[in-house]
Amino acid sequence: MTILLFAALILYFIATALQFTGVAVRKGQGPLCPAARAALIAAFVLHTAYTVWRGIAAGRLPLSNQFEFASGFAWAAALMGFLLYLRLRSQPVLTVTMPAAFLILSYAALQPQDIRELMPALRSAWFAIHIGSAAFSYAAFAIAGGLGIAYLVRLRKAGGTDEKPPEEDPRLRQLDSLGYRMICLGFLLLTVVIFSGAIWAEQAWSSWWSWDPKETWALITWIFYAIYLHQRLRLKWHGKRTAILAIVALALVLFTFAGVNLLLPGLHSYK
Repeated sequence: MTILLFAALILYFIATALQFTGVAVRKGQGPLCPAARAALIAAFVLHTAYTVWRGIAAGRLPLSNQFEFASGFAWAAALMGFLLYLRLRSQPVLTVTMPAAFLILSYAALQPQDIRELMPALRSAWFAIHIGSAAFSYAAFAIAGGLGIAYLVRLRKAGGTDEKPPEEDPRLRQLDSLGYRMICLGFLLLTVVIFSGAIWAEQAWSSWWSWDPKETWALITWIFYAIYLHQRLRLKWHGKRTAILAIVALALVLFTFAGVNLLLPGLHSYK
């Protein structure tokens, strides 16, 4: 299993390097970007094989601790990004997906990887719904934050401003729209995470909400994304301002994901 994991990690890195080089040198043309996609597919296949193998060895869904969740987070990001690319054929989607998968799986590789029995509180039918939704929600937010960075980079190259981005650039409009759609998806899934977690908490600890650090920061993250959607839909924000909001929101997601476990241990600190 360890060989599969690190082979997938190396291939994610190769895919990232090829994609960045292909986009920077040949503007997405030439053989480098197709080679990057092939490396991404190979990495994803090995990552999937590793996940299935670990799940069989553990006799459960492999999402119960920080290592397993981080691995699932990276897997979900790779899957969502590649499916989005297949639908839209947008190079920026892969350009943000590949490093996201690599960096998240790199973080996972630094965590303890031993297989442990599920804690009693985790033995519930809500386990797959709650944690699976969290993995895909975080993946959607990671892609949206990456698209926000890509938007700002392209905006600067195009010479646009906050209020008046160059409308003749369809790629800016696509990046803005894709980031918004990914945040809508992530927000919906995060809502499922919070509600399913509340039901699960009542069953496990006889309390719907305990203001545990992970719960609190998940709620803060949810509120921030709700503000993003409000600004976008009611005040018609778009472009640079919403790209910046997406990046700041991703920082909240990453703190909820990793920072809380390291700095604010609580009931959800499963290592």
